[in-house]
Amino acid sequence: MIDDSLLDDPAALQRADHEHALLGLAGAGARVRNALRLAEAAGLAGLRPDGRPRTVLVAGHGAALTAGSVLEALAVTSTQIAALPPHDVTHLAHGHHGTPAFTAGLVWQLPGWAGPLDLVVLATADGGEQGLVSLAQQAYARGCAIAVIAPAESLLAEAAPQVRALPLPYVPAAPVDTEEDLRPAEADLPAEEVGALWAFLTPLLALTERIGVTQLPEGSLEATADRLDELAVRCRPDAAAYTNPAKDLAAQLSGTVPLLWADGALTAVAAERFAAMLAERAGRPALPGVLPQVLTAHRGMLVAKLGGAADPDDFFRDRVDEPDPLLLQVVLLRRAAAVEDEFTDPGYAVSRARRLADAHGVRTSDLSTAETDPLQALAELIALADFAAVYLTLATP
Repeated sequence: MIDDSLLDDPAALQRADHEHALLGLAGAGARVRNALRLAEAAGLAGLRPDGRPRTVLVAGHGAALTAGSVLEALAVTSTQIAALPPHDVTHLAHGHHGTPAFTAGLVWQLPGWAGPLDLVVLATADGGEQGLVSLAQQAYARGCAIAVIAPAESLLAEAAPQVRALPLPYVPAAPVDTEEDLRPAEADLPAEEVGALWAFLTPLLALTERIGVTQLPEGSLEATADRLDELAVRCRPDAAAYTNPAKDLAAQLSGTVPLLWADGALTAVAAERFAAMLAERAGRPALPGVLPQVLTAHRGMLVAKLGGAADPDDFFRDRVDEPDPLLLQVVLLRRAAAVEDEFTDPGYAVSRARRLADAHGVRTSDLSTAETDPLQALAELIALADFAAVYLTLATP
């Protein structure tokens, strides 16, 4: 269970935050601005597209694939978006430029239909994966347009000119001037840097805006950077739990199995990201899904009352050694309209979800946004969920 006193102790939170995750989240807005500036300098401003690609394939792993899911939710209907996760592991050995063993043997493969009408975006925070270099060569041989998001001077960045790829820099996290954490790192299961999503998403969206695959409101990326700054202030460590929405959400999730129910395609991406952050940062399982289908998919857990307490009428049971029950918690991720109509979708599905959870004694909470700009709406949901996952981690003994 969470230690509530830790949530209101900024010094204790800082001591517990060995990976400087809170600082990484607070710097998301600045990272978006830097990525935009560097993308323009890398040649995006001079790009003269000749129509939209048929398909945009986003290849990578971790947050790079999440960025592809965001793109899919934001793209115009005339262009298909496809994620290219690694599909095989050939060996486990250290790769180029100190690539961790986990990524050294990953292999990517283009689908058979990919060709000159398609754009392949290769995204990595390391840049040393030989599998992505091989994928770039496959795409070049097929005549695909290619863009690379990778750290400067990495193996993949150096290969970009050879395959006529547009190089878009991966902006790393700002260095932290604190005593280095001396705990050994996991080579086979390395933790992904907490702000990597924005380092991938910013150049990806800047590119897709330029070629017409997305059509966001004017200045959306710049406004999103400002929105991330505002959220970092609201969710800062020295903000009391009763005024900090991320700390409040972390406290609600303590000792629960969250069911993350989204009201549409955009919020579904935020739900998937939230589940990934809870698993990665807090070591907690969470189950995302989209309304109304998720009501059927998760029905069994509600009916069975997962983790319910022992029979309250059993007066003679041993309460001393009885563990705290693990309870379900529904979190509704939604884009809140000015007036929620009881008989329209998604408003009706959300109302039905609340009634169903209440009927089975399952607590519900809201993670909602009133932003009309879809990117800013997504940024608000993701930022609040990211901070909540980190606070849940730091305040759990």
